[in-house]
Order: sequence, then C-alpha cells, then structure tokens
Amino acid sequence: MFDIGFWELSVIALVALVVIGPERLPRVARTVGRWVGHGRKLLANVKADIDKEIKADELKEIMQKQMQQMNPLHEVIEETQKDLSEVKRSSEKAVNDAKNTFEDREIPGAEK
Repeated sequence: MFDIGFWELSVIALVALVVIGPERLPRVARTVGRWVGHGRKLLANVKADIDKEIKADELKEIMQKQMQQMNPLHEVIEETQKDLSEVKRSSEKAVNDAKNTFEDREIPGAEK
C-alpha cells in the first residue's frame, strides 16, 4: 500500500521532534501508535467480511450449478413416479376386471 522506508520514517521523526518537542513526543507517538493499531484492526475486519461475502457468493454459485445439474435427475424421478402410478392403476383395473369376470361366470355344479 504505502512504501515508506527507513529514511522517510527518520525524516518524519526528526520533523515531529522539532515541531512537537521532546516532552510531548512520547505521548504523541503512543497516541499515533494506538490509532494505527485501531486502523489495522478495522482493515482486518473489513477484509475478513469481504472474504466471507466472496466465499458466500462462490458457495451460492456452486449450489446453483449443482441444482441445474440435478434438475434432469428430478425430471427422471418424476417421470418414473408417474409411470409407476400408471402401472399401479392399470394392474388394479386388470385385477378388478378379472374378479368381475370370474364372479359373473357360472361354474357348473355350483349353486348360488
């Protein structure tokens, strides 16, 4: 981000010593250090939040892709269920027709 080397920090420290004075310089340096620490924590939190959002978006994309891939599977399952229900209905109809046929048939020697 910022490219501050040793010589730049030395010039800043020298100017601060001249402007602020030797009595107040430690207190100002401590305050500046505290603010820099708070700034770093804030940047780390923002970075972590952005990373979480990016990961959440990636997971959403992966889930959508998998749902699109599974869609034909759901269609096959639904078609199979429909076919099974048709077979069940037709077999029940055949059984009922057979029962009706045998019930209507007269058996020789049997009394009603």
